[in-house]
Amino acid sequence: MAKAPKIQFDDSDDLIDIYYDNVFKAVFTKETPESRGALSRLVSAFIGREVSAIKITANEPAIDNLRDRQIRFDIACETEKGELVNVEMSLNPTPIEPVRLEFHMGKLFTGQDIRGDGKDYGSQKEAYQITFLVKGRFFQDDAFLHAFEYYDPKNNVSLDGRSRIITLELSKLDKIVEKPAGEMTASEHWAVYFKYLQDMGKRRKINEILEYQEGIAMASEVIMTLSKDAAERARLISEFKYEVDTRTHINFAKREKTKEIAQKMKAIGLTLEQIKETTGLSEEQIEEL
Repeated sequence: MAKAPKIQFDDSDDLIDIYYDNVFKAVFTKETPESRGALSRLVSAFIGREVSAIKITANEPAIDNLRDRQIRFDIACETEKGELVNVEMSLNPTPIEPVRLEFHMGKLFTGQDIRGDGKDYGSQKEAYQITFLVKGRFFQDDAFLHAFEYYDPKNNVSLDGRSRIITLELSKLDKIVEKPAGEMTASEHWAVYFKYLQDMGKRRKINEILEYQEGIAMASEVIMTLSKDAAERARLISEFKYEVDTRTHINFAKREKTKEIAQKMKAIGLTLEQIKETTGLSEEQIEEL
């Protein structure tokens, strides 16, 4: 395997956290050879073929203007063969994450334009939803990588369709990270890199991976640039704080509204069980109202 460009991290490197959705997006969507090269190789590692060129198809709001209520941190792109790919880092996925992925995969696949002469269902290109799930375990086996497609589970027959949902559970890498870097697959390299980039105890392992994966080395060059640019780093952290603060305020408002409903239900004499079932509040929370 060809060696990647020489880049290594040392203990003094204070790296910005790539778990931040907006940092993840910034690393892979900048108009630089390193950023686009890293994205091409990231996609290649998971769709099963080498991607030689890739373009961003939806990158709004722009990287320099993320304070928008319709903020999106996923990366929508297209390969040189027209395959549609959506890549995202999900730091705090909810229990219904698999359903959300199915919904957005459906939108990605059916959003293709097949109108006009010479176009039909056969004109549909492959579509891939690639999601890195940072926290939690969603599937009961020990495999960190899953590639879902439509199939008949009773007869184990695939529909042989053109859409895939690819998930990587970063909580399942404890054994994989102990493997020598030279024995890891490309998908394992990327997953371990994302999971342990901030872990000082695993910095040697990250540096070993950089020797094998050119795309990861390219991503690292972008991360180093972002981390050392004080203004850029401050902006990205501020954007992340803004996004989390906004979500927190919304959730707080919802909780207060739920408590208000519970108080009214309590006032008209509904039972504890009825209030619990309707509001989702615990017995202790209801008794405190």
